[in-house]
Amino acid sequence: MLEIRNLRKTYGKKVALKNFNYDFKDGIYGMLGANGAGKSTLMNLLTDNLKRDSGQIFYDGEEILKMGNRYLEKVGYMPQQQGIYENFSARMFLFYMAELKGIRKKEAKSQIGQLLDIMNLSAAADKKIGSFSGGMKQRVLLAQALLGNPKILILDEPTAGLDPKERVNLRNYIHRLSQNKIILLATHVVGDVESIADKILILKQGELVADAGPQHLIHQVNGKNLEDVYMNYFGNE
Repeated sequence: MLEIRNLRKTYGKKVALKNFNYDFKDGIYGMLGANGAGKSTLMNLLTDNLKRDSGQIFYDGEEILKMGNRYLEKVGYMPQQQGIYENFSARMFLFYMAELKGIRKKEAKSQIGQLLDIMNLSAAADKKIGSFSGGMKQRVLLAQALLGNPKILILDEPTAGLDPKERVNLRNYIHRLSQNKIILLATHVVGDVESIADKILILKQGELVADAGPQHLIHQVNGKNLEDVYMNYFGNE
């Protein structure tokens, strides 16, 4: 379990995350919010890419700051398409990321072969990432997040740039992963989480303003789908 207690982060006078509390168990959590709602801040705090102002984060009862690398080994992070090594081949990039994660070469080779196959990238594995479509780059980024079989998977706009078929395939794969992982998925494509998320977290101005299953939220606003829920909270922004 991942437990968050009174987590707070500010940038100067702007409060990016205000006393955030939540308990994450295995399953898929869709995170919705307008730009500046606190989604990226929360993800960066959970991946230890950002220093918190106050609050605590526990994994299985232990503060992650005390765990150090033992915690980071359990986390897979898929960022948006920023800083990807476009002169590397997909295979070379995955080996590089595996080395950074401390995965032994023999095990890395096995995992990378499996992930390239799962992501339908085997035929392009030795081509430069710079020549890939947006959807192929997204699949490479998801593959690197899955190296080491992490228990916590944090995905930032994972279906951006995918065509409808790729989006459905990736969404179904993420759903299959969720039986023994905590998956936190931030997206503006609300349809991506409506069918697979166990819980939807809605953030507004750094605060958690709603937390429930998709159908419960839809019923609350007398809507037809999760887009109606989104518009109910953010239609005036």
